[in-house]
Amino acid sequence: MEEQPSNMEKEETGTNAKNGAHCEPPIKEGVADSQSVQGQESKSAAISPELKGSRGSGETPVTRKPGYAPIKAEFLLLDYKPKLQTKYLSAQVKEQLDLDNKKKDEQGPDKDESSGKRSASELAPEGQPPNKVAKLKGRNKQRPGNDRVKQKDRLCPAIKDERECSFGDKCKFNHSKEDFMANKLPDLEGPCYNFENFGFCKYSLACRFAKNHTTEDLQNVVDEELLEKTKSEKHLNVLESDVRQKLWKKKYDFSKADQMVKKVQRDFRGQEEGSGKSNFGKDDMKTVGPKSGPTGDLCASTDKKSISNTCDNRNPGDCSGAEVVSVKEQNAESPDSSKLESNRLESQKPASVTTTASECEKRTVGHITDEELFPLNSREKVKIDLKNKLYLAPLTTVGNLPFRRICKGLGAEVTCGEMALATQLLQAKQSEWSLLKRHPCEDIFGMQICGGYPDTMTRCAQLLTETCDLDFIDINCGCPIELIFKKGSGSALMGKATKLEQICRSMMGVMGNTPLTVKLRTGVFDNKNIAHNIIPRLRDAGVSLVTVHGRSREQRYTRQADWDYITQCATAGAPMPVFGNGDVLSFEDANLHMETHGVSGIMIARGALIKPWIFTEIKEQRHWDISSSERFDLLKTYTNYGMEHWGSDHQGVENTRRFLLEWLSFLHRYIPVGVLEQLPQRINERPPYYVGRNDLETLMASANCADWIKITEMLLGPVPPTFKFLPKHKANAYQ
Repeated sequence: MEEQPSNMEKEETGTNAKNGAHCEPPIKEGVADSQSVQGQESKSAAISPELKGSRGSGETPVTRKPGYAPIKAEFLLLDYKPKLQTKYLSAQVKEQLDLDNKKKDEQGPDKDESSGKRSASELAPEGQPPNKVAKLKGRNKQRPGNDRVKQKDRLCPAIKDERECSFGDKCKFNHSKEDFMANKLPDLEGPCYNFENFGFCKYSLACRFAKNHTTEDLQNVVDEELLEKTKSEKHLNVLESDVRQKLWKKKYDFSKADQMVKKVQRDFRGQEEGSGKSNFGKDDMKTVGPKSGPTGDLCASTDKKSISNTCDNRNPGDCSGAEVVSVKEQNAESPDSSKLESNRLESQKPASVTTTASECEKRTVGHITDEELFPLNSREKVKIDLKNKLYLAPLTTVGNLPFRRICKGLGAEVTCGEMALATQLLQAKQSEWSLLKRHPCEDIFGMQICGGYPDTMTRCAQLLTETCDLDFIDINCGCPIELIFKKGSGSALMGKATKLEQICRSMMGVMGNTPLTVKLRTGVFDNKNIAHNIIPRLRDAGVSLVTVHGRSREQRYTRQADWDYITQCATAGAPMPVFGNGDVLSFEDANLHMETHGVSGIMIARGALIKPWIFTEIKEQRHWDISSSERFDLLKTYTNYGMEHWGSDHQGVENTRRFLLEWLSFLHRYIPVGVLEQLPQRINERPPYYVGRNDLETLMASANCADWIKITEMLLGPVPPTFKFLPKHKANAYQ
C-alpha cells in the first residue's frame, strides 16, 4: 500500500461545510495561558499520543465496520494497537490489574482452548484492547480521589482578608504569610482571570496566579474602579447565612407547604373512598377563583358572576396564558357548582386565617390590581413559552455553571442547573446549593430537583421560590442511577403515577406563578412504555411542560432513542408543550424531529457535551468545521470560567481540572467535519482510530485519559505528584 503524504502538518481552518464561510466562535477570549495556540500546536508534537500503524489510502477501499463512524481513508490507522497506561490510576486499580495479569500467566494460553472458551483478547473486537481494559473506561462508584490540602497548610481566611482571626491560637489554619508562601506550589504562568476581569481576587496569596496582584510585602492589590464597575456581575442564588441558620435549626416557616400537602392528600383520599372523580377536576380546574393570592383568600361573599364579567371585559392581553371558564359553563357541567364553590372557599382557608367583612373592606381600599382580584389557580398559571427554543439539558457533573456559560455563548437559549437532591437542599448542604448558582447571562434558567415524597418536594419548592432567582422548577423523573432509584426518586416516580401527581399539585400550590416542568423517560423497563399514560395526568394537574427522553430506565443510554414513541407522548400531552430528547448531534437531527415527530422543541444533552457548538449549527443550519485552535480556545475559556466559579487557589484549580477532564471524556468523541467521509456524525457510532489534520487535533481525538490530562496541563499547569483520575461516565451508547 502506498502511503499518502502526512496530513499532520496541514493547517486547519474553521470553514463552513456548505458554503466555505469562516465563522468565529461567539466566545470570550480566554487568558488562562500566556502562550499562543499556535505555539501549543507546534509544541504538541512532543506530547501527542504515539500513533504507530499503517495509514489508509484514499485510493484503496476500506471496509467499514458496523457501528463505526465513516472516516476518510487517508486519516485511518488500520493496525493501531492501543496500550494501557496506568500512570494516573490509583494503587488499588493497579494492584487489581497486576493480579489479573498474574492469573492470566498462571493459566497459560492453552487453558481456555482446552475448556472450549475463548480468551479475553479473542473476545475483544478486532484492533481493540482486551475486555478487562473496558473496566477502566469509567465508573461512578469507588473512584480514586485526590488528596486535599491539609488545614495546617492552608492560609487562614481571616489573614487572607486582612482581619483578625476570632479563633486566635486555636485556629487550625496557617497564620504566617511567609511560611505559607515558602511551602506553596509555584505560581502558574499567565494573568489571574479574576483580578483581570473584576479588579479583585478574593483568594489573595492562595491564588495560583498571586504574583499578578500581590505586592512585595505580601499585600493583596485591589483595582477599585474595575471592582465597582463589575459588582453587578456576581453569581445569583447564593445561600444567605440567615436562611442557612434557619434551615440548620429547623426554624424556616414551611407551614404553607405543609398545609398544601395535607390538602392535596385529603382530596386524593376522598377520591379513593368512593367519590369516583378527583376533586381537583371540580375545584381547581373549572372554578374562577384562587387558592390564595398576594393579599390572601377572596371573601366568600364575592359575587362570582361579577368576577367572570369583569374578566370578560378586560383586554385580551390581560388574560393571556390563562384559561378562564365562565359560571354558565360551570353550572352546565356540575348542577351543584354553587355548593362546591362554597365548600372550596371554606376548605382553602388556612387554619390560622379567618376572613371577616372588615378585612374584605380593608383589602378593597385604594387601587386594586388584577392580581388581587384574579390570582391564578393551577390551571391559570403563567405558561412559560419555550417553543422552538434551544434547551440545554440538566446534566449531572458535567452540566456545571462554566459549561452552561460556554453553551450560552454558542447559542443555547434555555439552561437548567444540575440535578439537586431535595432533602440535601433542605439541610442547607453547601455542595448541593452550589448546583443552583446562576450566571447573569442565563436569561431563562430553571432548577431541577429530585425527590420521592410530596412533603420534602413541596418544602423544597417553597424554599427555592422564596429565596432563589429562577424561571421554572423541573422535577427529575428520569435519573436511572441505582442509589436514586432505590430511594423512590428519579425514574422510580414513573412507577408511582399517583404519588407523582400529588407531588406536582402540592408543589404548584406553593410556587405562585413559577411554572413547573417534568422530565421523564419512556418507562422503567424495556418494552413497557408508560410515559403516555402519565403525561395526561401531569397536563391536567397544571404542569407547564414535559420533556421525554426516548429511552427507558433499564435501557440507560444503549441503543437508539425511540422518537416514534415520543410522537405518541406529544399527542397524548396536547395542548401542553412536549419536548423530545435523545440522540441529537446535528442540525439535521433537530430538523427531522421538529418536522416529523410533533414535539414543541428539542432538549440537547450528550450532543452538547460532544460538540457544544451544536446550538450554533442549528441556528445557522450548517456544519461547522471547527478548527482545533478554536476548540482549544473553548477549553481555555472554560478554565477561566471554572476559576471564577470554583476558585483560583490550589483547590479551585484542581476542581476545574477535574471537571474539565470529565468534559473531555465526552468531547474527544467529536469527529471533525473535514475528517468524516459522510455527514452528519451519529451519536451512537464509535470513532475508529484515526489521526487528525494536525497534532493538536490528533491529541484531542485520543480516547486515552492520559492525553486528556496533557491537555489540562497545557491550560492549568502540571498536575500534582499524587494526581489520580478515572472518568465517571462510560460510553454506553457505543455498545
